[in-house]
Amino acid sequence: MNTPASQQDVPRAQILAEKAFSAIDHYLHIEAVSGLVLLVAAAVALIWANSPAGDSYVALWHTSLSFGFGSHVVEQPLHFWINDALMTVFFLVVGMEIRREIHEGALASIRLSALPVTAALGGVLVPAVLYLALNPALPARHGWAVPTATDIAFAVGVLALLGKSIPGNVRVFLLALAIIDDIVAVLIIAAAYSTGLDHTGLYLAVAGILMVLGLQWLGIGTAYAYVVPGAVLWLGMLKTGAHPTLSGVVLGMMTPVRIARIGGRPLEQARHAVEDLRDRTASPSAEPGKLAEPLRQLRQAQRDVLPPVTRVQMALHPWVAFLIMPLFALANAGVNVTGVDLRNENARMVLAGVVVALVLGKPLGIASISWLAVRLGWCQLPPEVSWRGVWLVGLLAGIGFTMSIFIAMLAFDDANLLGAAKLGVLLASAIAAVLGLGWGLFYARSLKAAGR
Repeated sequence: MNTPASQQDVPRAQILAEKAFSAIDHYLHIEAVSGLVLLVAAAVALIWANSPAGDSYVALWHTSLSFGFGSHVVEQPLHFWINDALMTVFFLVVGMEIRREIHEGALASIRLSALPVTAALGGVLVPAVLYLALNPALPARHGWAVPTATDIAFAVGVLALLGKSIPGNVRVFLLALAIIDDIVAVLIIAAAYSTGLDHTGLYLAVAGILMVLGLQWLGIGTAYAYVVPGAVLWLGMLKTGAHPTLSGVVLGMMTPVRIARIGGRPLEQARHAVEDLRDRTASPSAEPGKLAEPLRQLRQAQRDVLPPVTRVQMALHPWVAFLIMPLFALANAGVNVTGVDLRNENARMVLAGVVVALVLGKPLGIASISWLAVRLGWCQLPPEVSWRGVWLVGLLAGIGFTMSIFIAMLAFDDANLLGAAKLGVLLASAIAAVLGLGWGLFYARSLKAAGR
């Protein structure tokens, strides 16, 4: 009878490799680490674009890349595939976050969502008004939505740097507000930055949605089965004139939030599969081929333990946080400072409008509207969240980055105005992060002094 190998029988290299992979897996799920990677990617892009090799930076993202078969070939620059295709996966995760929060999170009831919704609306309206006050005329006026967005990864990452001295409910409040911010940003993109709808594309998009619903009705749980319907929906959105990344939000919102009960309960299936596996391996003449079925059942049960919206989001998070978003930052944060002509009044005011709206407008809008809503009795502060905590959330919400740059690219065709808007987002996000860290340290010390 074979005996299991002891710890001493395992090669030391294998033990070290397992520990290394475990540590890597742990860090892949820490928001502060993903925020740091995003920051490094943005810094690399800025340095590269302003270095003697700056021409190679521009040339790289304009490199043509084609996909297709036979005579059906789609050819677009690399920049398009990152911003319009890969970012669809980012928006898919955003859609699933919204779906989860509506089902069981901060948006699950009016009582839970009242304050974050009110604060988020204040954090959208006040920055937009401040920007428009500085840029009332076209074409600069097109960028009014640039300072309305919050970057979840960066904001939560900066908050995580403050450690456990900040109450957990402050983080929940920031997350809820940022998610609502994303909902508003998606609506703005759909309403303000999409061209007139092409009905042919609309039919294709509807076909993609019907394919998804059909697979769900059949009980198909594997995510790979939804790649083709998702691609059809993406192509339909592209052809309609709406931004194709919105297809990711649609798919995310359609992802089931409950475990499918087809074939029995997952834990019972797992128990039966393990018992079957044990019985088959106990036989001296056990053939490897006979183990395939219980192993398949075990994998199926393991997959079905979590609802699809949670399982897919967990699977995609490392790819989005450590590949897609850094690639987006690398491709879009490389603003050639000398190439932005700030002697142009429009460019100068776009930069000023974005910085003022994000750094001042966000905290003022969030804190003032929250105070008014609490004062009028419409909602109340969450437990352990003081007004100093609300101001901390407001300052961190001024970190726009990913979504703000994305909206800027939709808002401006003029390269000089786009460069000014991007530069404004980068400056504002850096200032907001520093102010947030400074205020957070002060807030943490005041809590410690109060004995909390």
